[in-house]
Amino acid sequence: MTRTIVIGGGIAGLATAALLAREGHRVRLLEQNEQLGGRAGSVEVEGFRFDTGPSWYLMPRVFEHFFELLGTSADEQLDLRTLDPGYRVFGEPASEGRAPEMTVPHGRERVEAAFERREPGSGRRLRRYLGSARRASEMAERYFLYNPFTRWRSLAAPEVLRAAPRLLGLLGTSLARFAGRRFSDPLLRQVLGYPAVFLGTDPDRAPAMYHLMSALDLDEGVQYPMGGFWGLIERLEALARDAGVEIVTGARVTGILTRREREGATVSGVRWSDARGEQHVEHANLVVSGADLHHTETALLPPELRSYPEAWWERLESGPGAVIVLLGVEGALPQLEHHSLFFTRDWGANFRAIFGDRPSVPDPASIYVCRPSATDGGVAPEGHENLFVLIPVPADEGIGAGGADGGGDPRVERAADAAIRQIEEWAGIPDLRERIVVRRTIGPADFAEQYQSWRGGMLGPAHVLRQSAMWRAQNASKRVSGLFYAGATTAPGVGVPMCLISAELVLKRIRGDHSAGPTAPRPSTAPVTAPARPGAVR
Repeated sequence: MTRTIVIGGGIAGLATAALLAREGHRVRLLEQNEQLGGRAGSVEVEGFRFDTGPSWYLMPRVFEHFFELLGTSADEQLDLRTLDPGYRVFGEPASEGRAPEMTVPHGRERVEAAFERREPGSGRRLRRYLGSARRASEMAERYFLYNPFTRWRSLAAPEVLRAAPRLLGLLGTSLARFAGRRFSDPLLRQVLGYPAVFLGTDPDRAPAMYHLMSALDLDEGVQYPMGGFWGLIERLEALARDAGVEIVTGARVTGILTRREREGATVSGVRWSDARGEQHVEHANLVVSGADLHHTETALLPPELRSYPEAWWERLESGPGAVIVLLGVEGALPQLEHHSLFFTRDWGANFRAIFGDRPSVPDPASIYVCRPSATDGGVAPEGHENLFVLIPVPADEGIGAGGADGGGDPRVERAADAAIRQIEEWAGIPDLRERIVVRRTIGPADFAEQYQSWRGGMLGPAHVLRQSAMWRAQNASKRVSGLFYAGATTAPGVGVPMCLISAELVLKRIRGDHSAGPTAPRPSTAPVTAPARPGAVR
């Protein structure tokens, strides 16, 4: 039986552990924190339960396929609700005017009508835009996202060759320019460009290939798993444990062990310390790190065995950092949907502040607000609302850490105060601040401390062209046989669906599977019998 150690109990670590245990590996997962989930964590305060990371459930086919690999289904494991409307957008108000708003409904035809109301003729253009986005999304799933890029002939499929001129055009054009050629209304352009932020970059730098993201929210719609993404973590943990994974929390890995052989270095285990500070050596045939890749490479491996040394990272572009504000609010907030986006008028200045040569915390900022209590009564006490506010900032741990009730570092708390004022003014909730009963903040320094995030970033390397697909750091060490990587800092990229795919890419590498598309489910050597979510019907 192959003895495998997985470093990190975030989404990628749990997903990889479950897949390999089902494959027949004897898996032990080591998580440094007492709580699993990594960036997809959870905080409970005075009856409120806050997700501290992902909140958009997109790419449902990826989730469904992953659960199929574990012998179950998304319907069995998750209680999914379709959001209608999908989200609301607030533009920056004029000096004395009201903030322009747009509600994005569920259903492509209704979305087209919403576009048409803002810009005559845009509904028809959106239909073509989403058709192109769907084709790009299907192409990405079949040939790029699940591709380990271990055989170049995987990209020589006739469909890829026929589409090559179009793909090159999309790769050579920015998302902002691609949308700007088709739509004039500033708010519509922002709706189509904002997905670049989910990819860790700005619309002027993201390749137009990523217009495929619009097929996810505007065409397929937006869903919400009841219990939030913490509910997804709980299901992944249950599936992993039932497959036989041994999970140890409070276990900080301090080194990856190797042995020298004629062909080079081979992984032999890890060194880790427990919550009491006692040191342990654990031997293994394979090691998979779901931790931040920069930390794995530069802190856990000796210099001569690093595939991605510090000099490599110096050439890389980071995605944004984040100030996160968790608010418990008394009374109802009907002005906000489950998801709300607040876009500044001068978007260019906003992104230059985050990604430019002279980084600073944007003011005003384009922010995202999630109100899960609009859909899920279990995340807030009766008569209260739960708000998650995300403020993209530069990836700079020097901005500081958060805290409770305004007790975080000054730059973090100033950004939080500005965001609360912004929501009050733009969404028309003048008494929001007075109704806050719980306030917690998280800053870039927290990401660095809790997750060893490179530069304190929220997501990892930005999805500019030279850091996407086959040009992104891949899922196996180039210098240590038997060492693999999973998670947002590796291929295929950032986001929960990408983390699930990264787990499958590790499985492919171990199997020697060079195929480009999703893996066909196999019978398990370790049957998964984890119970479905409460109330699910098998």
